[in-house]
Amino acid sequence: MGVPVCVIDDEHSIARYSRYTTHFITVPSLREERHTVDTVLEISQRLNLEGWVLYPTREETVAAFARYRSLLCPYFRVPTPEWETTQWFWDKRKTYKLAADLGIPTPRTWYPNALEDLEQVTGDPPYVVKPAIKEHFIYATKVKAWRANDRTELRQFFQRAAAQVQPGEVMIQELIPGGGAQQFSYCAFFKDQKAIGSMMVRRSRQHPPEFGRASTFVETINLPIIEELSVRFLSAINYYGLVEMEYKLDLRDGQYKLLDVNGRTWGYHSVGQTAGVDFPHMLFTDLVEGPVRPQCARVGVKWIRLLTDMPTAALEILKGRQGWWAYLRTMHNIDVESVFNRDDIFPGLAELALFPYLAIKRGI
Repeated sequence: MGVPVCVIDDEHSIARYSRYTTHFITVPSLREERHTVDTVLEISQRLNLEGWVLYPTREETVAAFARYRSLLCPYFRVPTPEWETTQWFWDKRKTYKLAADLGIPTPRTWYPNALEDLEQVTGDPPYVVKPAIKEHFIYATKVKAWRANDRTELRQFFQRAAAQVQPGEVMIQELIPGGGAQQFSYCAFFKDQKAIGSMMVRRSRQHPPEFGRASTFVETINLPIIEELSVRFLSAINYYGLVEMEYKLDLRDGQYKLLDVNGRTWGYHSVGQTAGVDFPHMLFTDLVEGPVRPQCARVGVKWIRLLTDMPTAALEILKGRQGWWAYLRTMHNIDVESVFNRDDIFPGLAELALFPYLAIKRGI
């Protein structure tokens, strides 16, 4: 689109090798919120980036931009909402409370403060042990959650999780049975209580398979019920910007249950451009050039990240949860590969070269 791009990262990033990257700045760390904001402001002054649009790509960056928005706004266009809005999806305890108030289904969830509180957890295992705020937990464990198959594992995983997060941040959830066929997301550019750009997808495969940190195969679909639930939630917090909301269909009661809300760009957003909704460009246009024409993604567009999808599928096939022929059928007529692009080949080559580093650093 002819828009210059500056990437700021504290890891070896394949974005460095893209022909569309105007500036690539490596910094020591982007973990601590105020330090991140100071770093971005210093780079802005050095490179004369005043008036540029900020796109956060990590949870902790979203929090940093929201908490210190007043410091950033004089120099940047900041789509990340104020903390009063962001807090509702940053902390899952608030997310699920608001969802309950709005009549949006969620998995049964408990919030134990100590080992003795685990007696309050009812129902049969397996359970899911996860953090209410995932920022530090994921860096320490390289996973989003643990599966506890019995009460002994529940105690063990609770103690491990409690050692990684602040008191009261460990959540216990019922595990909704089923795999990728029941995983869905609603994606949007949201403004003024409605979606200007919208897309719904089935997230058929993810890595790791059970509690995926990232999708590996998605396909655009039409599923009005998750759109209705999502608009209800986003309107209630007066949300602005790009957002992905994750759901899982519980076949036991037929409800689509909200799992997570991501107030940032998400891994497979590039499927939107092929499907007719270019989310990053819509946001840029709205902030820089003026009103955006409403767009809705067409159905049946497939996106894949081969580097993680193939080993994920192979593992599922070996465990008997996926058939070879069923997998090969999904590979027919792929529309978008997440990284490999004939017009910009070097990021894909860099990803192959960096695979050992990424496997250690991120657990892929």
